[in-house]
Amino acid sequence: MDDPNATVLVEVDEGVAVVTLNRPEKKNAINFQMDAELHDALWRLDRDESVRAIVITGAGDAFCAGFDMSAGAATFGAETHAAHDETLGVDSDSVAERAAFWRMVTPTIAAINGAAMGVGITLPLLFDVRLAAEDAKIGFVFTRRGIIPEANCNWILPRLIGVSRALELLMSGRTISGTEAAAYGIVSRALPRDELLLAALDLARDIAANTAPGSVAIVKHLVYRGLEETDRLAAMQRETKLTWFVGEQPDAIEGVMAFIERRPPAWKGSKHVELPDV
Repeated sequence: MDDPNATVLVEVDEGVAVVTLNRPEKKNAINFQMDAELHDALWRLDRDESVRAIVITGAGDAFCAGFDMSAGAATFGAETHAAHDETLGVDSDSVAERAAFWRMVTPTIAAINGAAMGVGITLPLLFDVRLAAEDAKIGFVFTRRGIIPEANCNWILPRLIGVSRALELLMSGRTISGTEAAAYGIVSRALPRDELLLAALDLARDIAANTAPGSVAIVKHLVYRGLEETDRLAAMQRETKLTWFVGEQPDAIEGVMAFIERRPPAWKGSKHVELPDV
């Protein structure tokens, strides 16, 4: 039975997990409990071989309004940070490690169903794919609260949308719509709110049913590794070696034969594929 006090809900069906931020009365603002439950849920699902894709959304009419500021003036102070680390049993380095969701082998898809402010939008930038409701209000509002953007967004946002656009949004902290976020390239698509979750689930189910687990994991590895690579030839050499490695795996045979025989594939490989040293 679900914990009635849980701030994160998890449902799994046919290889697709839906993770729902569940503080609708607070617009799903993140507190220490939600922080812990969300990280634990995502990494647990990533370890589960049967889970092929994860969709993250918010309960009610918001995705996440940001960090819970009920502590008032102490919200972002040293004591609050110390209490956060002590509550979760982490230090500053391991905080970053546990939030490195791009290292997961399971695809993560954010369905931004409403307001996504502060950490409510930097959190989805840690996921692989983002879809948003057209009327969602999205803002990197940190400078308007006297703080700075966090959760790795200063690294990833310029790579997603370019330096000029990233600095415009990060420095001004202004709010944009989901439609504008799609035009910027922050999200892949903006959809009517009532179509958003279905679209995210359709994508997740397509991945779960029709793609080889190991292949997807390696694609993620190559893309994120490539974001840190300055040597284009080295990136191509790594890709080529892994291409030949994958071609020798049973699922490469299965993929070809399923196509030839006009049938659904029956994947046998693991998403936790052990890569050769390339």
